[in-house]
Amino acid sequence: MRSWVESANAPGSVFPLNNLPYGVFSVDGMRRCGVAVGDMILDATALEASGILRADRAQDVLQDPAWNQFMALGKPAWSAYRKGLVDLLSEGAEHSVRPFLVAMQGARLHLPFRVSEFTDFYASRYHATNVGTMFRGAENALPPNWLHMPIGYNGRASSVVVSGTDITRPHGQIMGETGPRFAPSERFDFELEMGAVVGQPSQGPLSVAAAFENIFGYVLLNDWSARDIQAWEYQPLGPFQGKATATSISPWIVTCEALEPFRCDTPMPEVALLEHLHAPGPMLYDIALEVTLTPEGGPESVITRTNYSEMYYASAQQLAHHASSGCPMRVGDLLGSGTISGPKRENRGSMLELSWGGSEPLVLEGGEERCFLEDGDRVVLSGYAQGNGFHIGFGECVGTLLGARL
Repeated sequence: MRSWVESANAPGSVFPLNNLPYGVFSVDGMRRCGVAVGDMILDATALEASGILRADRAQDVLQDPAWNQFMALGKPAWSAYRKGLVDLLSEGAEHSVRPFLVAMQGARLHLPFRVSEFTDFYASRYHATNVGTMFRGAENALPPNWLHMPIGYNGRASSVVVSGTDITRPHGQIMGETGPRFAPSERFDFELEMGAVVGQPSQGPLSVAAAFENIFGYVLLNDWSARDIQAWEYQPLGPFQGKATATSISPWIVTCEALEPFRCDTPMPEVALLEHLHAPGPMLYDIALEVTLTPEGGPESVITRTNYSEMYYASAQQLAHHASSGCPMRVGDLLGSGTISGPKRENRGSMLELSWGGSEPLVLEGGEERCFLEDGDRVVLSGYAQGNGFHIGFGECVGTLLGARL
């Protein structure tokens, strides 16, 4: 689709008219809901106030600078609003909304929604096999339950931050030769993930098909991880402080409707899944993912390329499993996919895997080596789905690691 916003038609644009992701921005200190189109942001809050395009006739849902109230309207409203945006922005339409466009370059981006709860999964077979092999050997790499359900843990919604937020190296308890000590993490890591944004509440169990319909869209997600803190604390109850430092997400929610052409199947389960996890159709997406690492003062290095389609469990299966116990799900719940890795070394989604636990240092452009992240390192996650002559992009998920402080 072509737009009268010329930058949306540019080759390589990640925000063409086919995309129209949702975010929150400010240029004067006042946060507003916005829609990315090319290198511009359409001020959705002002558009609603003007009466030109409203998501709901009875109430203002975009005056609140978060997309939660809009998501709560449900799928018919999501589709109608998107159609309205396309009609206003398509090539040949009157330029009545031109005054509502803001240059993205001068805008500050914020969290696009209020995160109700955060759950992180462990659902990439390549990642789980790599990590399990390091710690338990190849014959015991996967836990006994792994092929039967997407395992995960409940994280901290308060630690979710928007792309561009600096990350401080955490302190924690670390086990040494003579016992535990309280010290800065020495094995700090990134994790390449996708985050599914729940757009509809639920009470009680969901089928995978119903869970799929309840997901509003996706963001890039970096679940920063202190491996040495986690190694000492995680048995028997799993991650706690090792994962509590920060979780970075990209500032634009790419909707499921924009991603619809890129749906693909999960792999054939090695072990037959129980009925509540059966996928009735394609539940994953073909999304190319990349991670770059830039040392302070050094050149940028591409350290990972993989694809979201490598996942063993889709987000809809994760959501269905999450709700299967009767757990209420809320608008704005965020589900981390788990680290996304592929079959080759260059497809691994964390430093833990790329350096094989620190035993095989990664050589960067310029000759520097890394086993884990060092102070000043800038990590950038990016991703896009490739259409016929267009990209559906997510923008970037960026974080720079700062030195430890108390």
